[in-house]
Amino acid sequence: MKIAIFGSGGVGGYFGGLLARAGHEVAFIARGAHLHALRENGLKVRSVHGDFDIPHVFATDDPIEFGPTDLTICTIKTYDIGIIADTMHPLIGPQTALLPLQNGVETPDLLAQHFGPAVLGGAVWVVSAVSEPGIIHQQSQFRRIVLGELDGRDTPRLHTIQDALANSGATVEITGDIRKVLWTKLLFIASFSGITSVTRAPAGPVMACAESRSLLERAMREVEAVAHAKGLHLDADVVEKTMDFCDKMTPDATSSMQRDVAAGRRLEYDAMNGAVVRAGQESGISTLVHEFFWMCLKVVDSMAK
Repeated sequence: MKIAIFGSGGVGGYFGGLLARAGHEVAFIARGAHLHALRENGLKVRSVHGDFDIPHVFATDDPIEFGPTDLTICTIKTYDIGIIADTMHPLIGPQTALLPLQNGVETPDLLAQHFGPAVLGGAVWVVSAVSEPGIIHQQSQFRRIVLGELDGRDTPRLHTIQDALANSGATVEITGDIRKVLWTKLLFIASFSGITSVTRAPAGPVMACAESRSLLERAMREVEAVAHAKGLHLDADVVEKTMDFCDKMTPDATSSMQRDVAAGRRLEYDAMNGAVVRAGQESGISTLVHEFFWMCLKVVDSMAK
């Protein structure tokens, strides 16, 4: 397949590296020092699943140089989604599938305003980051992607993409209800990211403190209530299972947004907590906990580098 990775950081760089190693024609859309390193030295992946290097990769900051693709995987941060559509256009042809893998639930619909039926829904679970320009450090045993058509159909392109990613080493699933998957992930990531980013505390202290633990569960219940109001049927025990998952996390586990707070970087608070607040306003559901997270983190984000 001819594949573009639009945003070749920790997530995009890792899955793009797997696909390139498997023999696909991959373009890494990047910028700055990371782009320079990719051009000069190729891509280096350091992973719990085994290290590998790709000495020569196609890397550019101009998608026109690569042209229309079979698959474009979009992994840029959510706060840049609104400004990249024009830049992405050269990658999108009549047969292109566009797979966004962002946190939150709003990106597929935002992209569909520009690219229509090219857009799929996708969710990703992986711990991966750029440790230095040109080098991806992947730390998690899980490297999972779930994808589906936004209208729930089972289409040939889903299976083509599944085969390409699975044969590269990823765990890939097709779903007939990608919006349920996205909201189930949001229930965890918006709530856990919100409380750890506001308190600056890792999982251990948050789960050990009765008050913060209660606030975390209340945040999850808000997402559950909003999802139900939108007609999405999350699993009946989704909150209990997610709290149990949080209890089993290592005490020093942090959220990526919490790490961004510590590093003074821009935050994805609006795509996560803001999405819950907006959906709550639309459906008449109170989301006081997520409003609190959203308001506090907006101030923090305003001071980011």
